[in-house]
Amino acid sequence: MAVKTFYRKTRRFRYERNDILMQLLDGKLLSAQIKQEIAAEVAQIREQGGKIPHLVAILVGTLGRSETYVASKMKSCEEVGMKSTLIRFDDTVSEDELLNAVREVNDNPDMDGLIVQLPLPDHISADKVMETIHPAKDVDGFHPINIGRMAKGLPAYISATPQGILEMLKRYDIKTAGKHCVVVGRSQIVGLPMSILMQRNTYPGNCTVTITHSRTQNLPDICRSADILIAALGRPEFITADMVKEGAVVIDVGLERVPDATKKSGFALKGDVKFDEVAPRTSYITPVPGGLG
Repeated sequence: MAVKTFYRKTRRFRYERNDILMQLLDGKLLSAQIKQEIAAEVAQIREQGGKIPHLVAILVGTLGRSETYVASKMKSCEEVGMKSTLIRFDDTVSEDELLNAVREVNDNPDMDGLIVQLPLPDHISADKVMETIHPAKDVDGFHPINIGRMAKGLPAYISATPQGILEMLKRYDIKTAGKHCVVVGRSQIVGLPMSILMQRNTYPGNCTVTITHSRTQNLPDICRSADILIAALGRPEFITADMVKEGAVVIDVGLERVPDATKKSGFALKGDVKFDEVAPRTSYITPVPGGLG
């Protein structure tokens, strides 16, 4: 699907209050487009007799959201024609046993990529597990070598959510050079890599970046100065309208369950941004769900 077609199918809304044209950043549509492109690449590899990419996921325990995330990854592999393998362990698995499983995948030439789904049980060091994964198979981008290469602007695996944000900014042709990007949250999975990526001398990038966190003073004032605001702190509806500049681009990484008696499930999914009141002030915004999720 061409980029031109992609834009034509994207929803637009105009708010009469301030006459800002707000466009939803449609992650579902973008995901479908990217899957089509990957499927075409995999089909070409198959036609040429090449090796079909093979992703391995290791899942420890039965945590609900981890089950959901891993199932989604396995389904995506099937949709694009890639191979996938799921290795499961009870949450009582020892750290040594898990590390040995990682080493076996490292040594298997048929297995091209490895994801160890987080979080892990308390008795297992996530850092030790991530450092054991071979950097060339670390598709989550958590290995220190991949983080270092990313920081230097060298080819590397990049964490999925930051990579998705970059792809979204690029495909919507959102200008970033010279803009002030504020990242709310400093996690090693989203906030930290996002702050590095947005200041690199590339596109998307070339921003002046401020990374904020729970100890930041005058947080609302800093957020109001953002041309691009990326919320990744895990606190439902924390970002309100008075924290957002008119015309800002707002990327909401949050996805939390909030009790809601009006829903059959008993809960609603909320992001870090109070969408209904923030959206009219923005030029672009991701909805939750359906934006990055």
